[in-house]
This record gives sequence, C-alpha cells and structure tokens, in this order.
Amino acid sequence: MEEEIFLKADETIEYIKDNVEMHDILEISYNRIYAPGEVLGLEMEQEFGEEFLELTLHLSGELVNQTVKINMHAIMDDLIEIRHIQGDELKVIVVED
Repeated sequence: MEEEIFLKADETIEYIKDNVEMHDILEISYNRIYAPGEVLGLEMEQEFGEEFLELTLHLSGELVNQTVKINMHAIMDDLIEIRHIQGDELKVIVVED
C-alpha cells in the first residue's frame, strides 16, 4: 500500500526520527543524488554545539554497494523525496519548500 505525505524539510527530519527503524529501506532523493539502501543506524550527534541526525545506510545499487553516513540536517534544504519502505508499506514523503 502506498501513501503520499507532503512535509516541510524540518518535518521530514522529525518523521525520520519518529518512524524509521533499523532494517527499513529508505530511498533518498536530494539535489542530484539518489541513495537507496537499508537503514543500519539512526543517531543524534553533536558537532560545534549543534545537534544533527546521522543516518547510516547500506546502499543497494548495481555499481555501488557500501555503507554511508548521511548528516540529514546538512542535506535538509536539498531534499526532494524520501521513499520509506517498512514491511509491505510504502510511504512517499514529498518535501515542500
């Protein structure tokens, strides 16, 4: 079942913190980058006195198959869409300006 949700960038970060769990699949589209993968970790980190959400993904691609860490607050303004697959459910988060 597919559900489409329209959120602002900061609401999208909150959605990820509240709803995404280990081993969920996220397909993140931001700027000109598409990063699909399995969630290996979600952590609140702190750098230079500011908190940010760090997402660890095991990328699933034909050419690239590695683990990456993404600072979600750093890419927040470039987010376009996130597809969140949890079991049989698909939620498409469309990021609005």
